[in-house]
Amino acid sequence: MFIIGEIFRALAMLVNGITTILYWMLFARIIISWLPVDPYSSIVQFLCQVTDPILAPLRRIPLRMGMMDFTPMLAFILLYLLNRVLVTLLLTVAYKFQGGF
Repeated sequence: MFIIGEIFRALAMLVNGITTILYWMLFARIIISWLPVDPYSSIVQFLCQVTDPILAPLRRIPLRMGMMDFTPMLAFILLYLLNRVLVTLLLTVAYKFQGGF
């Protein structure tokens, strides 16, 4: 049972790592949107390919005020909540398999 607990703990760390990388990619995309960069650059294209599946469904919600688009802020909040829920759940399961509770 100890091994199963360690697997769940490793999954929790993986989820945490992936969401952290997505945070930074969203942040980079926000910064790039304010700068005069080449939209056909391979880095910009890569950031768009990774972050568009997160931002596209949220863009249906009207979150614009003038020139400001608050969609990335909502994405940050949802990623944070998803991270907290999944990591807490996985760590709780890991703790139970390791003999806790």
